[in-house]
Amino acid sequence: MSIKVLIVDDSALMRALLTEIINGAPDLEVVGAAPDPIAAREMIKTLNPDVLTLDVEMPRMDGLDFLDRLMRLRPMPVIMISSFTASGSEVTLKALELGAVDYLAKPRAENISILQSYAEDIREKIRAAASAQVTSRTLIAAPPAPTLAQSKGSFSPRLLAEKVIAIGASTGGTEAIKEVLCSLPGEMPPIVMVQHMPETFTPSFAQRLNSLSKLTVIEAQGGERLQPGTAYLAPGHSHMRVKKGGGGFLLELAKDEPVNRHRPAADVLFWSVAEHVRQNGLGVILTGMGKDGAQGLLAMRQAGAWNIGQDQASCVVYGMPREAAQIGALDEVASLGDISRSILARLRAVDKHLPGG
Repeated sequence: MSIKVLIVDDSALMRALLTEIINGAPDLEVVGAAPDPIAAREMIKTLNPDVLTLDVEMPRMDGLDFLDRLMRLRPMPVIMISSFTASGSEVTLKALELGAVDYLAKPRAENISILQSYAEDIREKIRAAASAQVTSRTLIAAPPAPTLAQSKGSFSPRLLAEKVIAIGASTGGTEAIKEVLCSLPGEMPPIVMVQHMPETFTPSFAQRLNSLSKLTVIEAQGGERLQPGTAYLAPGHSHMRVKKGGGGFLLELAKDEPVNRHRPAADVLFWSVAEHVRQNGLGVILTGMGKDGAQGLLAMRQAGAWNIGQDQASCVVYGMPREAAQIGALDEVASLGDISRSILARLRAVDKHLPGG
């Protein structure tokens, strides 16, 4: 059976273009196209689509307002179609917070190859969204559960200096990363992160995480020496690697070719941690479609690192963690709410066996 898609966009041209792209895949079918959320509301009732594509700026009701109501009353997979601008990134991050599964830029018909690539992307995202686990807005809005982390003693200086935590995520990852970081104390080993998102989004995402967590969260610029209590987010335009240097670890950015169709790629980050941090690495793979990160985590584990993956029940899309689990790259699998506890338990266990720990 085909995946049924409802398009919600006030532009007749955009509705026609998206319809042509989506119907061009044998397993996808546009069952309706609504010019505004009011019309969409009725179409959802009668057409029962599997996936919704949703514009942000529309007449009669704003896309975010509609999404908020939809996720409270009839949760379903939603892909936001927005402009990739600074203001657009803020709106899209808010949409993901409200429960949207994924997002995509409005296509630019600059040339046929760009449109072909765009068509591939949206079809892949629709397929992933159709299998996504979507919960009601009330559950999404719940704050991260308090952990034992914030009340227990601090880590030894040696552990804070030697350990590096590496995180990779994709679809659903903005909220997953937020939950993990917000459940950790401010005193942690350095954290390095790859989230698949465009370069216009990563500054806003880093700022949002910084405002919500006890850690200092920044978008990496390259050349930074890793510091405890700080989380570094790879910018959307470059791969990020960890290197030895300056008596510790440094960050390096590079605009090399995409890996697993992504730049930044989680595999690139994990491979560098495997090479330079070795047994002092701690890998985390969160929700996301595809296989990025699995081979890098396997290299980390073979180098002596300890890795944890998000379980299927708590993933929006169980792709990346599944691939890592299938090839034996994980030491532990846990629900999203338990990942921070497991990280802290592992760090405390290691710290006890360090000289002076």
